[in-house]
Amino acid sequence: MGGVAKGALKAPGSEQTLLERLIGEVRAALGSNIPLVLVGDATAYSSSRLPVIADDPAGIGPLGGLSGFLRHAHETGASHAIALACDLPRIEAALLLRLSREEPAAEALVAELRGVRNPLIARYEVARAQPAVNGVMETGRRALQAVLDALDARLLSLTPEEEQSLVDWDTPEDVAG
Repeated sequence: MGGVAKGALKAPGSEQTLLERLIGEVRAALGSNIPLVLVGDATAYSSSRLPVIADDPAGIGPLGGLSGFLRHAHETGASHAIALACDLPRIEAALLLRLSREEPAAEALVAELRGVRNPLIARYEVARAQPAVNGVMETGRRALQAVLDALDARLLSLTPEEEQSLVDWDTPEDVAG
């Protein structure tokens, strides 16, 4: 994206950034008392005033971010934690509510788009997911998919409309489309 933080881009048809829109959808779905955090380098999002959790360890990509996030969730006593990418311009509160409630016994509940599970649109059972992340790191692997493989990850069933709401922005062409 040419060095631009994706969450700072304007949401379609809005003056809100993608991050602001995502925060609004999470609040609409789960209420204002749900703690929200940013993970990793959040310099571009300092105006959000959300707490920032460091990657743990730093320098290994998204796996370090998920590890830090789950560590924080464990330390704050959360039984489950929802990981969401900030580049989801069309995600809706209703889908977030389903992600928070469906399959309550699942070690992980994950959205799948075009045959690929998205570990950053997922709910994790903290007590099981944190050891799975640690186990993946111990093998030297860095793939978030390996964490899902280590868990009894279940898929969140999606309608075609919900699938469209999960298309993220990875390139300038995505934003233009």
